[in-house]
Amino acid sequence: MDKGMKIAAFETLDQLADVVGTEVAVGAWLTLDQPCIDGFAAVTGDHQWIHVDPERARAESPFGSTIAHGFLVISSAAASMLDVVKVQGAAMATIYGLDRVRFVAPAPAGIRVRARITLERWTPRPEGGQADWAVSVEGDGMEKPVAVFELIVRYTTATLAAE
Repeated sequence: MDKGMKIAAFETLDQLADVVGTEVAVGAWLTLDQPCIDGFAAVTGDHQWIHVDPERARAESPFGSTIAHGFLVISSAAASMLDVVKVQGAAMATIYGLDRVRFVAPAPAGIRVRARITLERWTPRPEGGQADWAVSVEGDGMEKPVAVFELIVRYTTATLAAE
């Protein structure tokens, strides 16, 4: 386990109500290197030079290097939640949306990032509940976070039938 990584495990959805306002988990460090950035560009079609052209970025970018796509940063942080937030009391978890997304600082190629996860709000629902997770993506050695956002996750206690 990464130094500083913190895992949260909940046996029931009701336990989430007890940790509102608390940082419950810290993800593992993930490296957003140039091959990762290039792969994201290939999948999304976003080949803007500030992401995929290291030589031009060194010469022309105010960042001095290529930078990770903002949505790569968010996707990496959201995916790391699967490793550090365990909700056994749910049959399924689905991302319902994002709120208050801010890209606070550029993420230069090669940076290590990790998510710090706080439960901002818990709303019980008939089929389970909704968690509004406040996520701060920190960059290794950076003063400011790379990104901050609210990840809204719906938890269901039984598998929903296809409509």
